[in-house]
Amino acid sequence: MRKILLFLSIILVLFFPFFIRADELENITKEIESLRKDLAGKEANYQQLNIRLNNIKTRVAVLEAEIVKKEVEVKKGEEALEYQKTLLNERARSYYKNVNKSSLNLLTILTSSNLSESLRDFFYQKALVDQDKNTIIKVVLYIKNLEDIKANLETEKTQLSALKVEIDAQSKILSGQINQTRNQIAQLSARQQDLIAQKQASLGISRSASSLGRCDSDLTNGRDPGFSPRFAMFTYGVPNRVGLNQFGAKGRAEAGQNYETILRAYYNLDEIKKADTNIQIRVDGHSSYNLEDYVRRIYEVPESWPIEVLKAQAIAARSYALAYTNNGSGSICDSESCQVFHEEPKTGAWDQAVRETDGLVIYQGGSPIKAWYSSTHGGYIFSSGEIGWSGTSWTKHASDFEGSVGSFSDLASKAYDRDSPWFYCDWGSRGEYNKTAWLKPQELADVANIILLVKADSSTRDHLYQPDKPNPAGTDTWDFEKVKSELRSRGINAFSSISDVTVSADFGSGRSSSVNINGDGGSTSFSAGEFKDWFNLRAPANIQIVGPLFNAEKR
Repeated sequence: MRKILLFLSIILVLFFPFFIRADELENITKEIESLRKDLAGKEANYQQLNIRLNNIKTRVAVLEAEIVKKEVEVKKGEEALEYQKTLLNERARSYYKNVNKSSLNLLTILTSSNLSESLRDFFYQKALVDQDKNTIIKVVLYIKNLEDIKANLETEKTQLSALKVEIDAQSKILSGQINQTRNQIAQLSARQQDLIAQKQASLGISRSASSLGRCDSDLTNGRDPGFSPRFAMFTYGVPNRVGLNQFGAKGRAEAGQNYETILRAYYNLDEIKKADTNIQIRVDGHSSYNLEDYVRRIYEVPESWPIEVLKAQAIAARSYALAYTNNGSGSICDSESCQVFHEEPKTGAWDQAVRETDGLVIYQGGSPIKAWYSSTHGGYIFSSGEIGWSGTSWTKHASDFEGSVGSFSDLASKAYDRDSPWFYCDWGSRGEYNKTAWLKPQELADVANIILLVKADSSTRDHLYQPDKPNPAGTDTWDFEKVKSELRSRGINAFSSISDVTVSADFGSGRSSSVNINGDGGSTSFSAGEFKDWFNLRAPANIQIVGPLFNAEKR
């Protein structure tokens, strides 16, 4: 009997924690309604609405998980139900039997000559009756509780299903609004994009590790611009993050990886096999060379690096040359635009790497791949289509660090290319501020203001180029004060100074997601892509953010 009661108690207790609070469902319903209204508003902040929607999705996911647990417990309860029904029948029969005995015992007591013994029998029978009654009540409550839980479960599933439909609808609307905003506002015109490309080209960022200078990082050079507080935007890696990461390969080799493991980390490939080394590679402005003599003249990575890096680079160089020239049918240039080539062949470790990988080439689908590479990816590998080139099957999107990363500090300590001098850099400088890329609080406020203004009125975009250069649209460029005045005339708070900037990032994809700004004009958030585009258009001199993953620093 004790085991039965204990079993019943355990089963009953199992159900109680899994009731979903009605107020939580009601709160989520109210928040979705509020989200719907805010989304329809004229001053909707889509970035903040997206954060709210994601929070709602997380809470719904928690409720769904609770329902799954509840379904498991209901299944357990149903499996025990037949036993409970049998127990109920047995206890009911016992109850009525003992009730009758108890009634007879009462008459016996009144007529008994041994009152003490009769009372003992009477109370024993009463105890059996009470025990039967309690067990019957527990079984009935169990069955009723199970029925209530099943009914509640169906109601909750219906409510959650309706909420999910509404959430999906709002997600589509919000996604469409964000895309529309990006297309209408954040997306720069062809002329603006061309100006930014020219501005970036003036930075002289080398693709090749062999000609890599040091990023003149304002975190390490110690130069004081002469003002404080100050802000700078730091990019992870150089612009071309496709294929082999040369400093990443170095980090992988130092971690014990061989050339094949390294290459498979950076390319989607079928095999690495020997090609015809008699193929002639014609180099623009030079002679033709057989494949091996050509590779001996490639100057892409320092010879002091680990031999496995040199082997990986030699194989990538062969593959690139064969793919670029269509197996020798065309010619190839001698600069970083193709591969760095010099007449004098390299010797030493590079020659050893070429000999030990004699003729090896990366193949996919039976053809050599165009094995792109660059010096520093910043902890992430991107496919060719992601950086604006034609999409290819042999390039990939992947992480390039040890273990997992959940913060900028994690990335700085785990990325394979973290030792590159261009891993984390604020690009550009101004002579009047000691050749630094630091910005004053009001200069960063100016960037925030122009984004607010162009979002409010896209017709203003031709007035929002950088003030220290001629206006390329042939009109006047609005300065800091003029932009603030235009914002106020439209009933929008303007920033005069920024006190803090933080950047949020998706460390799964390797992209900054939002830029959050606080200042005397309040708080606001921009999508990272939107902020990057307008920062690059407005920032003075040649100061630039040169990639999808960036962070802000304040000193």
